[in-house]
Amino acid sequence: MATGHTDPRRRDRILDATLDLIADEGIARVSHRRIAARAGVPLGSMTYHFDGIDDLLREAFGRFTDHIAAVFDAHLAGPADPDQARRAVADLVHVLSEGSRRDLVLAQELYTLAARRPAYRELTHAWMHRSRVHLERHFDPDTARQLDALIEGLTLHRALATEPHDRALTLEAVTRITTTGPHAPRVSTGPATGDSSP
Repeated sequence: MATGHTDPRRRDRILDATLDLIADEGIARVSHRRIAARAGVPLGSMTYHFDGIDDLLREAFGRFTDHIAAVFDAHLAGPADPDQARRAVADLVHVLSEGSRRDLVLAQELYTLAARRPAYRELTHAWMHRSRVHLERHFDPDTARQLDALIEGLTLHRALATEPHDRALTLEAVTRITTTGPHAPRVSTGPATGDSSP
C-alpha cells in the first residue's frame, strides 16, 4: 500500500470516505476503523492526519459546505437584476431538491449534529452566512435572511414529497418574499374571523 509520501491524496480520500460513510450509514456509524477501510488507507493514517473524530468531522463537513456554497455561487453570481435573481433562486431550489441524495442527507446530518452538539454550530453559522452573502448581492440583508430559510424549506419539502410542487409555485414563493413596496403581491391569510364593525 502506498505511503503518505507516495499517496498525496490520502487526506482527501479520508475526508471523502467520511462524508460517504455519513451519507450511507449515518453519523452514529462513524469510526476511525470504518473510515480507514472505506478510504483504503492504514488505520494509523487517521490519527496521523486528524486530531480525533471531531477534527475529522469538522473538516469533512467544512468540505461539504464549501461544495454547497459553490452551487449557490454558480446560480447566483450571474443574474444582473432582481427578476433574474428570483428565477435563479427558483432554479437553485429545484437543482438542490432534485440533485444528489448524498447532499440532502449530509445537510440533515449536519443540522442534527449541530442541534445536539452546540460546538458544531460554528459550521452551520458559517454556512448560513455564506449563503446570505450570495443572496445579498441581489437583495437587502433582511430579505436575504428570509430567502435563505425559504430555500432550505422548499428544497427539503420538494426532496421528500411524493408529489413535489412545480417551479411556478417555487417562483411565486420567492417573489412574495423578495418583492417589497406598494405593488408587492398581497398574501391572503384566509377569511377574517369575528365582527370587525365598530
